[in-house]
Amino acid sequence: MSGAALLFLILGLGGVAWATARAKASSFAVAGGGRPHSRPNYHGWYVALWAIVPALIFLAAWSSLAPGLVMGAALESPAASALPAFGMERSAILAEVRGLAEGSVTTPFNPLSNTLLAAYQAADTRYAIIGTVAAILLAFAGGAWAFTRLNPEFRARTRVERVVMGSLLIASLIAILTTVGIVASLLFESLRFFSKVSPLEFLFGLTWSPQTAIRVDQVGSSGAFGAVPLFWGTIFIGAIIAMIVAIPLGLMSAIYLTQYARPAVRRWMKPLLEMLAGVPTVVYGYFAALTVAPAIRDFAAAIGIPNASSESALAAGLVMGVMIIPFVSSMADDSIAAVPQSMRDGSLALGATTSETIRRVLVPAALPGVVGGVLLAVSRAVGETMIVVMAAGLSANLTANPFASVTTVTTQIVQLLTGDQEFDSPKTLAAFALGLVLFMVTLALNIIALRVVKRYREAYE
Repeated sequence: MSGAALLFLILGLGGVAWATARAKASSFAVAGGGRPHSRPNYHGWYVALWAIVPALIFLAAWSSLAPGLVMGAALESPAASALPAFGMERSAILAEVRGLAEGSVTTPFNPLSNTLLAAYQAADTRYAIIGTVAAILLAFAGGAWAFTRLNPEFRARTRVERVVMGSLLIASLIAILTTVGIVASLLFESLRFFSKVSPLEFLFGLTWSPQTAIRVDQVGSSGAFGAVPLFWGTIFIGAIIAMIVAIPLGLMSAIYLTQYARPAVRRWMKPLLEMLAGVPTVVYGYFAALTVAPAIRDFAAAIGIPNASSESALAAGLVMGVMIIPFVSSMADDSIAAVPQSMRDGSLALGATTSETIRRVLVPAALPGVVGGVLLAVSRAVGETMIVVMAAGLSANLTANPFASVTTVTTQIVQLLTGDQEFDSPKTLAAFALGLVLFMVTLALNIIALRVVKRYREAYE
């Protein structure tokens, strides 16, 4: 039986256990004449959890133990006597046998693989049957034991809620530990990089050319790891050009939808506007590379700007700004809508026009929420990769010319970690240092945005 079929079978047994236990619990109030401690649904979930959870835990443990047991049984067969005793050849044959059994390998390279395949398949079938039978028996045993404990006084709700609480706690711990692991790996690899390259050179150097330092003795004197051009490219594209596009368009869209648009228009336009955030970034990248970048190059040539590149910061920034419009407009929409209606009515009652009310009352009152949305949009923009790769190029240039090719931190991380790399090389370790800087910047932007939004909510809730 396949793993998916066995999983559905155990879930089906859990459903049967739930229905049976719920039917038994439904008769408690009728038979005893009193009110039981827990509702029938809680009794059903209690029995279902005892039928499902132990069986799934056993299957998870068995799936990690079974391959070793199967291979051990296959190596004990007479066919394994022809295998090499040790070494890479033996490991390659065993991996090939496993691939033949799983179907990932069709034609064996070593003839000895076919001789061991039958023994491996027999052991695999035997242990699969053992695991299936054990899981089903465990599901029956867990469900039966839980079913015998059901009575009107049994605190099924408390037990079920404890399981749910434990599951939520485990999920939270996984998220937290994942974040801690990411930060720890970045810190560890960044410290290795800074042991070979001066942090001052990295943070304040003006030349980025990691391929220049080929030998170890060239790392400290090459001056090739100055990341200022990358930081400037990230700010230039994501925090300047993109924001020049996203902030006015997003804010004006929010003002129109909240103050001028009819309910029917708002009902259609708001979802359409937010669909921009769901478009894959590679689609934006193709649009920027094939449509926007050539148009900007031709425009630069028409107005007399020499050496305009087909890969420019302006092309990437414009398309990135369009992509993050929903981040600004949604936060601005919610912030403006949360301003008390009494403030708007009071302004209109004093003789102010609608536009004056928006400029002098609504937008200033909603400004903390708008600023929070802008900061979240900036943190999203500085982490973008595909649009920059496809439209802005890979040249680390320290320039303020929007028609020139520049690059960003995320693009260089992709370039440094693409292909076969040596993780003892400063060139590769530089990617982790860049990632650490980017992580700290985006974390700071998110913290500031959440602080601003929290202050706004406290003012109007």
